[in-house]
Amino acid sequence: SATPPGNVAPAFTEVNTAGKQVSLADFKGKTVVLEWTNDGCPFVQKHYKSGNMQALQAAATASGAVWLTVVSSRPGEQGHVEAAEADRLTASRKAQPTAVLLDPKGQLGRLYDASTTPHMFVIDGAGALVYMGAIDDKPTAGHSSVKGARNYVREALDAMAAGRPLATAATRPYGCSVKY
Repeated sequence: SATPPGNVAPAFTEVNTAGKQVSLADFKGKTVVLEWTNDGCPFVQKHYKSGNMQALQAAATASGAVWLTVVSSRPGEQGHVEAAEADRLTASRKAQPTAVLLDPKGQLGRLYDASTTPHMFVIDGAGALVYMGAIDDKPTAGHSSVKGARNYVREALDAMAAGRPLATAATRPYGCSVKY
């Protein structure tokens, strides 16, 4: 079951598209954003085709955060990619994650109870899970809904940067189911 916000985020080690191991412990002292993705999902496509996800990635990493995009689709399921294809997608979408983590067995996804694509998690420098849920308050695949949406991830990052408590620590995620 999901770790509630305010608790220590589950530790993990996963392989990135360069074949290197990436551990949450590597980023002690930094804000870490986890983004579950599936390129075939219309809800994911909304955030990438509108440029919304890339803008959020760029803002987060520019402020010193680490952005880890996670693919938990198992082989044979929608969204499953090997390393080269994941890198091609990142480049073609002009996405700006720190790394893309490949989780074909779904261990990382299940550890965080990731249920949708996108499903977003924000971890603070002390290792506490501070936000989990939807990227925003518009649970539709319509691209135009990005405009005027309340972006919970941006809100969380802004509040943390200002040393303020988060207005919202958990929301119901929306999107396609993770293809475990």
